[in-house]
Amino acid sequence: MEPRIWLIAGPTASGKSALALRLAKTVGGEIVNADSMQLYADLRLLTARPSPDEETCAPHHLFGTVDAADGWSVGRWLRAALPMLDAIAARGRPAIVAGGTGLYFKALTQGLAEIPQVSAEVRAQAGDDYDRMGEMDFRGRLGAVDPAAAARIAPGDRQRLVRAWEVFAATETPLSDWQSTGQPALAANTWRAVGLEPPRAALYARCDARLAGMVEAGVLDEVRSLMARNLDADLPLMKAVGVRELSAHLRGETTLPEALTAAQQQTRNYAKRQTTWMRGQMAGWPRLDAADTDGQWRQFLALNPALTP
Repeated sequence: MEPRIWLIAGPTASGKSALALRLAKTVGGEIVNADSMQLYADLRLLTARPSPDEETCAPHHLFGTVDAADGWSVGRWLRAALPMLDAIAARGRPAIVAGGTGLYFKALTQGLAEIPQVSAEVRAQAGDDYDRMGEMDFRGRLGAVDPAAAARIAPGDRQRLVRAWEVFAATETPLSDWQSTGQPALAANTWRAVGLEPPRAALYARCDARLAGMVEAGVLDEVRSLMARNLDADLPLMKAVGVRELSAHLRGETTLPEALTAAQQQTRNYAKRQTTWMRGQMAGWPRLDAADTDGQWRQFLALNPALTP
């Protein structure tokens, strides 16, 4: 029996959107976004959101629906996604949840605990501590009480580092412990999952080529418009891969080739972190390791022969 919900995870540029759209056309499904950056309306090109033409081929949900000034958490995404999945089921259609944000899938399949509210005073103190101590010392202090969070939070991610510390400071319980409790949002027999993991060389080449194509397609105009809004640098979208590097060029601090090279390197680093996270957190998910989209589709059909005509 086919599942009610299909889950498709993978690093950036791995082919998730193409596979999700092909599956949606095959099963008459609707696609739900599970990428924390594609939630936002401001950077369609830089976050590689589906194109308008692709969105006409199947219903798409939670893509480009959030303003950059409104920072969403994994809990907020879950509260938006679950009613969406229920509505799709009520229409008698399967849902395809596709994206690269591992915590979204973890919330669906393993659960997300309700973390107690943190007071404004504790939040302010945590931020002040970060600014006073610097990232290295602050991360070291966090690592002494929550090594899992200190290890998984990317370099330069002040927002998540401060969040992890403030939760511990307020509750005396590590954020990682809170996140490991709770009940799965999806019943075990309602979903089927797959992870995309193409060969590293092919993945990195696709990362580089896609970013170069974004520049040719006008991504600098997107970033320029975002910069003009003068938003808080700690907002999630302001940390999207490529924003910092392309913004530096637009401020006249680097040449465009230098900015592109730096952004490509950051994209490859991000893809590597996503892959590492999947190997640790989604070890039991079947993998598609083909380098191209047609090969991935053939592998997907081999895992799901009922879909073969």
